[in-house]
Amino acid sequence: MDHLICFSNTDRYICPVEFVAKSESTRQYIVESTSGVFNKKGYAGTALSDLIEATKLSKGSIYGNFENKEAVAIAAFDYNLSQVQQLIHDKVSQFEGYKEKLFAHAQVYHSFEQTPFPEGGCPLMNTGVEADDTSEVLREKAAEGIMSWMSSLATLIENGMAVNVFRPDTNSNETATTIIALIEGGMMMSKVTHNTSLMDDIVSVIGELIDRISNPNES
Repeated sequence: MDHLICFSNTDRYICPVEFVAKSESTRQYIVESTSGVFNKKGYAGTALSDLIEATKLSKGSIYGNFENKEAVAIAAFDYNLSQVQQLIHDKVSQFEGYKEKLFAHAQVYHSFEQTPFPEGGCPLMNTGVEADDTSEVLREKAAEGIMSWMSSLATLIENGMAVNVFRPDTNSNETATTIIALIEGGMMMSKVTHNTSLMDDIVSVIGELIDRISNPNES
C-alpha cells in the first residue's frame, strides 16, 4: 500500500493512500458491472453505494477511473445502447429483402423472440424518460440514439423505394418515426402493465404498416 506524510497540528505521521488502478480493462469492468443498475434505477436513483455493491470496488477505484457518477452513467448508457444495436444488427442481417429487414427491427422486441436485452430493458426508453429531468447530457445521448435509429430506418426504406420494394410516395422519415414510436410506446406499455402481449400486438401493427407501404408491383 502506498503512503504519504500527514500532519495534525505539529505532529507528523504516516497515513495510508489507497492505490487506484487506472486501466481500460478496469473502466470496462465498471461499465459492464453498473450498466444494469443505471438501466433499472436511472441516473437519479443510482447511488454511489449501488456502484460499489455492483463492482465490489471502493469509491476511490471507481472515481479514479471516472470523473463522477454522470461519467459512469454516460459510459453505461453507451454500453447498453451498443448491446441493443448489436441485437438489431444481428437480426436484420439474417434477411436479404428490404421488407424483411425493416420488419426485423420490430421482431427484436417480440416476446416470442426472447431477445436478451440489457438488464432493465430498452436504454433509449429508460434513459430518455428519466434523464429529461435529471441529466441534460444523458437526455442528449438518448436523443442521438433515437435520431440515429430513425436515420437508419429511413435509409433502409429509401433503398427499398429505389428498387420498387416500397411505394414511391412513401414518406421515409415519417414511416421511420412511426415505427420507432410504436416500438418505444409498446415497450413502455408492456413494462408498466407487465403484459408482453401488448408488445406483440404492436409488432403485428408494424407488420401491417410495412405491408401498406409495400409496392404491389414490386419487380
